[in-house]
Amino acid sequence: MISRRLLRIKIFQVLYAHFSSPDNTMSAAEKNLEYSIEKTYDLYCYLMLLPMAVTRYAESRIELGRQKKMPTYEDLHPNLRFVENKVTQQLAAHAPLQSYLEKKGLNWVRYPELIRNLYQELVASDVYAGYMALDACTYRDDRAVWQYFYETLLVNNDMFFDILEEQNIFWNDDVELVVSMILRTLSMSTEQRLHPLLPLYTDEDDKEFAFTLLKETIRHNDANQQLIAKYARNWDLERIAFADTLILSMAITEIETFPSVPVRVSFDEYLELSKFYSTEKSSVFVNGILDRIVEELSASNRIVKADGGAPVK
Repeated sequence: MISRRLLRIKIFQVLYAHFSSPDNTMSAAEKNLEYSIEKTYDLYCYLMLLPMAVTRYAESRIELGRQKKMPTYEDLHPNLRFVENKVTQQLAAHAPLQSYLEKKGLNWVRYPELIRNLYQELVASDVYAGYMALDACTYRDDRAVWQYFYETLLVNNDMFFDILEEQNIFWNDDVELVVSMILRTLSMSTEQRLHPLLPLYTDEDDKEFAFTLLKETIRHNDANQQLIAKYARNWDLERIAFADTLILSMAITEIETFPSVPVRVSFDEYLELSKFYSTEKSSVFVNGILDRIVEELSASNRIVKADGGAPVK
């Protein structure tokens, strides 16, 4: 489930804390990475609970209408299409999901204002209006409502992001990936069954990649920093962000350690990382220094790639 791009981000965050903390043991760093990755899976299941929470709120609104002293015809004969949505019913009946949520103690009961806000935004949308006005409803129609909810409403809701940040400071970084994985899960579901929950890792290679990159960067960081300093002589070293040198250390480690990962891929990934997690000019610095370091590593045959060819960027 978790992409290597997100794994790199999580490793960077763990390494930043590792080199900034007195408790900088290897085992502590590995535990922190394992915890961070597990929390992403928590978020995946946590967000899949939202349709049920929003539906319960919708049901409460229907019940309030029925209990009015002078209910209207609509209050007594409400359109139940949304609250009987087949996808929501599948999520509610999905034993592995419900078991995981219960085990982790994940629910939205503390955030009724968010659930109300999301419901109101959904009800106000043209997508919802069109869905409720259909003469006949298919499973695809039921699914489309929630696809719109995730890819349009949720990811643009400021209250949602504020609440996530309160719970875990790194969760906002995970939302894009997690929502894409939820959409993938829904797209593969059928009227007969909800698609099984996606695994935490796409395959075991990704898990090995993550923990190897973490450990090898820690082990070789001193040597990597010396190499970086060698090519950073024309830069004001006091003004170079710590994040930049850490990103470069990760890049050097990955390029030297993983024969199956093309140099160009590593190069591009760490340039992107520098754009989001360091200063405005960081990508220029990282690009220039890494380019020269790759040239040296190539010349000294320290880069070996699986295809046996030259490690051209």
